Formats: sequence, C-alpha cells, structure tokens
Amino acid sequence: MTTATESGPVAEFRRLSDGDPEVQAHGAYFSCTYLLDMERHSFLVRMHRGRVEELVTDPEPLTAYDFAIRASAGTWGEFCKPVPKPMYHGIWAATFQRDMRLEGDLLVLMQNLRCLTRQLELLRVTGPLG
Repeated sequence: MTTATESGPVAEFRRLSDGDPEVQAHGAYFSCTYLLDMERHSFLVRMHRGRVEELVTDPEPLTAYDFAIRASAGTWGEFCKPVPKPMYHGIWAATFQRDMRLEGDLLVLMQNLRCLTRQLELLRVTGPLG
C-alpha cells in the first residue's frame, strides 16, 4: 500500500480533480471513499467536500470503501482514451456491454454521480492510473 506521490498519472488525476471547476461547483457534499480496480492496480480515492483527501495505490485488502468500480485493464484502457469507443464512454454503458462492475453501496455512488462522472472523465486526460 502506498499513498500517491506527486508525480505520474495518479498525482495528475488528483491535481485535475481538485482544480476542476465542475467538481468544485457540485462537490460541497462529495464525501465518500471509492475503489477503482484497474486489474493490475487498484486505487482508493477518499473524497471530502469535493477534494481528494487521500489517494492510495494498491490499498490493503480489508481497507473500507463505500463502493468499487472494477474492470479489466483493457476496458479501462478504452474508457480512458480521449474519445472512447462506443460502450466504453461511461460507466453504465461499460457495465451493460463490457466487463465493468459496480459493487458496494450503490446509493452512495448515485448520490455522488455527477461529481464521480466528472472525475472519471478526467481519466481521459491522465489515462489509466495503473
């Protein structure tokens, strides 16, 4: 388990998220912890009031989170392209047509859907985190 350092796509994702006008405009109540499982690595994102409080690469197996978004490295690779192919363009399409899975407390995911969607769109700038 390592906390993200200030270099590479993980740090860029954090910087973009914390500086994104849309996340900040809607993020006053965006406080949750979620896991992005990208097959080779997973990333725990702890949000507090629209800011990335902590971003951990490969968290310990029993680390708590509200919900997880899991997919193969290939699916994340397509999802994170600047212009993704059809059915890789959003979590719902990728869930229904590809191998993406949503797990955990989906109410929390839905309560934070606008900010989460915007954060995931930022992966099209950074590329897959791992």
